[in-house]
Amino acid sequence: MRRVEVVPYDPQWVARFEEEADRLNRLFEGEMVAIHHIGSTSVPGLDAKLIIDIMPVVRMIEQVDELTGHMEALGYRSFGEHGIPRRRFFAKGDDVRTVHVHVFEAGNEGVTRHLAFREYLKAFPDVRETYAALKRALAEQHPTDIESYIQGKQEWVSETERVATIWYMAEQTK
Repeated sequence: MRRVEVVPYDPQWVARFEEEADRLNRLFEGEMVAIHHIGSTSVPGLDAKLIIDIMPVVRMIEQVDELTGHMEALGYRSFGEHGIPRRRFFAKGDDVRTVHVHVFEAGNEGVTRHLAFREYLKAFPDVRETYAALKRALAEQHPTDIESYIQGKQEWVSETERVATIWYMAEQTK
């Protein structure tokens, strides 16, 4: 059973990202365009679950399928698209997850969405704190029900992603 625990921001999350990103860079060598730390652990000051979210951006998403066995050798489980077309999702750990890898092809709107959300939370402390409070409340309400925790955040996250993407795109043109 996966427990839902939200903890205060830890600067060590950056080092954990960098260690895992190095492994993934070697694995995806030649296919990798960029690799990003995303999700709550990438936002200084934001409370988060103890899961590092990593977003490799690759030239061709189909090439990732050929590396699934190598990802499994690194301790990952493949979930395929896992509900998002043209993404490949991998998780390390079963009941206690430590890393999620969301692989997208360059140019996929998922890349922009994740980066926009991250940068928006960094730029607007009041929004970041609202999100942290929501996450803490949901973790308290659903300590052993990850699906309810995720569903409880979904509307807020979707609306914030929409606003963040508009803001992010405007910032990119400045």
